[in-house]
Amino acid sequence: MPENVASRTAPARRPLGPSSRSQVPDFEVMTILGRVSELRAAGHDVVSLCAGEPGGGAPALVNARAAEIHASGRALNYTPSLGIAELREAIAGHYRRWYGLDVDPARVAVTTGSSGAFMAGFLAAFNAGDRVAMARPGYAAYRNILTALGCHVVEIDAGPAVRYQPTPALLEEAEAAHGPLAGLVLASPNNPTGTMATRAEVRALAEWCHEHEVRLVSDEIYHGITYADTASAPVEQGEEDEPGDERGVCAWEYSTEAMVISSFSKYWGMPGWRIGWMLMPEDLAPAIGGLSGSVSLCPPAAAQYAAVEAFADESYAACDEQVAGFARARALLLENQERLGWTDAAPADGAFYFYATPGERMLARYGTSTAYCEALLEQAHVALTPGTDFDTAHGDRYIRLSFAAGYDAVREAIERIVAFQRG
Repeated sequence: MPENVASRTAPARRPLGPSSRSQVPDFEVMTILGRVSELRAAGHDVVSLCAGEPGGGAPALVNARAAEIHASGRALNYTPSLGIAELREAIAGHYRRWYGLDVDPARVAVTTGSSGAFMAGFLAAFNAGDRVAMARPGYAAYRNILTALGCHVVEIDAGPAVRYQPTPALLEEAEAAHGPLAGLVLASPNNPTGTMATRAEVRALAEWCHEHEVRLVSDEIYHGITYADTASAPVEQGEEDEPGDERGVCAWEYSTEAMVISSFSKYWGMPGWRIGWMLMPEDLAPAIGGLSGSVSLCPPAAAQYAAVEAFADESYAACDEQVAGFARARALLLENQERLGWTDAAPADGAFYFYATPGERMLARYGTSTAYCEALLEQAHVALTPGTDFDTAHGDRYIRLSFAAGYDAVREAIERIVAFQRG
């Protein structure tokens, strides 16, 4: 072939640099945590309420088992890619205990945190170019992972009128505007708002997804962290109240076509252990198993062996006690909302987040919630997260406060915030 012809037909070489798929926004809460570490290293007393990190740690039995494993000197080698049999069986037993569901342990995939479940699940369920819907405001990692995988994220503006949760009507509007959906991510309790979908709403969404051949991805990592004054949602006509509703409604109660994703990070207070799981739809199980073996090899071995103890009666009791502590911190926030001057707060049915605007006076002073949070951290040493992590349209007016650190931390933060806003 003549040289001039070859030069015209050769594909252009891409310059060195990051891929286009990697161009997703920073997860702001991680940036803030980095600054918190810097300030603490410099000797400042920082109250960090920016991350969803329970302050109580893992249940005592889990810690004891982990200590025993490490003290034994046993080799911690690779485990099966979908997790050890004992833990998969214990997770299946958890679904009998909380939801009355008979789950085959073979349908349980243990993952490296819920993040590992989202990555493997999204890879297995969706092709590049597929449209996947999620409520706005919502957890930033859904959007970022899906975008990095080449999916088109359809954000549904789910505001206070629908309690920040998607509805079949909103999904119909989304399809009319953007085209057929391939998936829907449902989070109940939601991060950042804490709102929960009722039993009737979960059923309606599961049925809509089945009828429209849309994959439902149900994020249930905050199940168990709910509050007595809001968790008992009104029962819809024709719906019977079910035991365990106060902990959250599992999507598999209505559709085993759904991917159900959960984690030890929140209710069990084990975020740094990096152990989560997924209930796998039957048609996706082979793909998830194959992907998991390549993407992560296996979840952390010691954490898996220790996590079996999370399902002991003593561990459930300890976790419920920690949830009671979250309830005290939540009540303190609600009592002081007027004093803080924060407005437009979402009803925190569950999880451990308070999502609101810092008030028109603060927004007028600082312009955006990001600038407000930056000034609060640098001047008062209180770390909150701006709403831009969760809402690409309206987030610059909102903040998220995590009360997972407990009552004392929240009490100190309130006093510092009030003083900061006066100054």
